[in-house]
Amino acid sequence: MKTKWIAVMAFASLWSCSNSDSYVDPYTNIKATFGTKIDPANLDNYAAQTVPAYITKDNGLANPITDKGATLGRVLFYDKNLSSNNTISCASCHQQTNAFSDTNVASQGVNGTTGRHAMRLINTRFANEGKFFWDERAGSLEIQTTQPIRNHNEMGYSGANGDEDFTNLVTKLGAIAYYKELFKFVYGTEEITENKIQLALAQFIRSIQSFDSKYDIGRAQVANDGQPFPNFTNQENQGKQLFQAPPQFDANGSRTGGGIGCAGCHAAPEFDIAPNSGNNGIIGVLNGTGIDITNTRAPSLRDLVKADGTVNGPMMHTGVFTSLQTVIGHYGTINLAPGNTNLDPKLKPNGFGQKLNLTAAEVNAVIAFLKTLTGTNVYVDPKWSNPFSN
Repeated sequence: MKTKWIAVMAFASLWSCSNSDSYVDPYTNIKATFGTKIDPANLDNYAAQTVPAYITKDNGLANPITDKGATLGRVLFYDKNLSSNNTISCASCHQQTNAFSDTNVASQGVNGTTGRHAMRLINTRFANEGKFFWDERAGSLEIQTTQPIRNHNEMGYSGANGDEDFTNLVTKLGAIAYYKELFKFVYGTEEITENKIQLALAQFIRSIQSFDSKYDIGRAQVANDGQPFPNFTNQENQGKQLFQAPPQFDANGSRTGGGIGCAGCHAAPEFDIAPNSGNNGIIGVLNGTGIDITNTRAPSLRDLVKADGTVNGPMMHTGVFTSLQTVIGHYGTINLAPGNTNLDPKLKPNGFGQKLNLTAAEVNAVIAFLKTLTGTNVYVDPKWSNPFSN
């Protein structure tokens, strides 16, 4: 029996070699397009990234990250074919080198510019607020992902103003060879739908995480955020305390003690925006006139700046602030603007716009703390980079 088994195996091996020219690689176009950047047999790790034990929020449980899904999402995120004139991708407005934001106040689209500044996409998964866009008009990240594609100004598949409809984009992508392979690789069929695009894009965006900051190194060494971090300077620990502690106000809304209460809206350790927040007093309109009081969401405060201290683009939905000092200055004196009926109540103690009466030392301490929230890997990790680049 042993001799017979060896003979059968030898024949099978010979048959395999003699018929090797009939083998068809199912990923020929993926490999031809992306080379070593995407290897279907050896995918980047998106699904099993390390998340610190103190991070408890996760808004992606209904669409868990998979290596396959996030890989497809990465291609879609960087592909200019998703715009009507093949010039704009999601990454055009959300750039890895700028914490997936833009240094321009308004990002360039196919038919104009964006209506609001491009929000940073760091740690999007770890937010208690499940709605997206500055004005929270998208009920989930999945819904949000294809809205820029459907926008006339941004990516041009609106189905109005002379634009083709989203179904035309589906047809367009279906004719691209690497998408035939990728969608079959992920979903088992070459069929492309908006829902499949949404799921993949959302998985990729949720995979973008930053937990290698000085803050994270310190947080791992203590039981809670209230304790001094052993790796922090005295100034950084002072800034952390000011950030976390609520302020004490007199009858006229003027701070008399305590901290400055940033954590009331941006609680550690995720530093995301608290659900049901009002606006922060920035009610300008980027393209147009009048006021807009609907902007009540914000990105995580992580990676506001790069490791060298330079900002990752202007801040707020209007891009009105270009330094951490001006941001803190805004919260230092809140003006009750006529017509702003949606200001967050925490910013108007006793009915008055808050006056924090910050000293220069306190401002510098808070800035020092905010800089500890910056990581390094998110800016350079290849799995979040452009797979089309050389």
